[in-house]
Amino acid sequence: MKKNILLWIGASVVATSVFAAEEPATKSSFDPALLEQLSHMAPGFKPPAEGDYVHIPPTMEDLENSDLHPELKAVIRRGHDLFVDTQQLRGVNVFNNMNCSSCHMGEGRLPNAGPVWPAVVTLPDYRGKNGHVNNLEERIVGCFAYSMNGIPPEYGSDNMLALTAYHQWLARGVPMYPAADEKLYGRGYARLADPELKPDVERGRALYQAQCAMCHAEDGSGTMKGEEVIFPALWGDGSYNWGAGIARPFTLAAFVKQNMPLGKPNSLTDQQAWDLAEYIDTRERPQDPRYTGDVRETREMYLDTFHKNTRYGTELNGELLADHANTGHKPIMKPELLRSRSFE
Repeated sequence: MKKNILLWIGASVVATSVFAAEEPATKSSFDPALLEQLSHMAPGFKPPAEGDYVHIPPTMEDLENSDLHPELKAVIRRGHDLFVDTQQLRGVNVFNNMNCSSCHMGEGRLPNAGPVWPAVVTLPDYRGKNGHVNNLEERIVGCFAYSMNGIPPEYGSDNMLALTAYHQWLARGVPMYPAADEKLYGRGYARLADPELKPDVERGRALYQAQCAMCHAEDGSGTMKGEEVIFPALWGDGSYNWGAGIARPFTLAAFVKQNMPLGKPNSLTDQQAWDLAEYIDTRERPQDPRYTGDVRETREMYLDTFHKNTRYGTELNGELLADHANTGHKPIMKPELLRSRSFE
């Protein structure tokens, strides 16, 4: 079996995991072999810095070669299948043209492309977006409710079990609750520095037509082959809704810079990434599921925890963005699983 590679650069940690590593993780000084592996895994990658915790998630080939119980392997395989082809749940849990892997690229394994293994080892934790402690299942609920404009699978359901098992497989060998000063290399999308120029919709529009429209269509509706999604929609009824994390231009800019255009990561300048994000994230899309019936009121309710970083409920060319009750293809506004929780 291939070894699950764990590396601490200038850090000291004792490793534990939901799926224990076959061999104990060790401290290591900088290892050139790791950079070589990352270069094949994520071309154009940003190298890890001193003190970063670097994890190379295991592959599905590693799963087949492991000594896990056959039934557990089957559950993890199902989770992987759902992750890369979430469209098989279209009309039940998914109501747009997105898969989990649309935002969490490379099967959820790639650094700086939304790798999902960090969620496994940092949750449960408090989340400001919904104001209470979230576990792994609840974070997945959020992805369905916002990014896939969907109705999430029930807690404890077969599909939820499969998805969480796949996430945990990717985190194999990683210690739970790393110290606050131990940065998990490649987590999320590495935020870009503030742009030199204010992000501009018209510059972004021109860049979109030149760099993105070939795959995602001039109207942002994406590319389909029959019922199969080839490239996801970036706005409109087939895209993520106003409550999705990537509806924040700073998140989208980082994603674009580090992963787009496909096959040419880091080929755009930071300013171009910011301009593209400004253009895309001011296009209309399905309503935030938390909508109260008044977009200004909804923005104010969730301003500090989320919408201060979006263009939701702001004006563009004299029009109030998201001033509608359009839910896209989803038959309801707010999924029941987006409920609050308190231990007071």
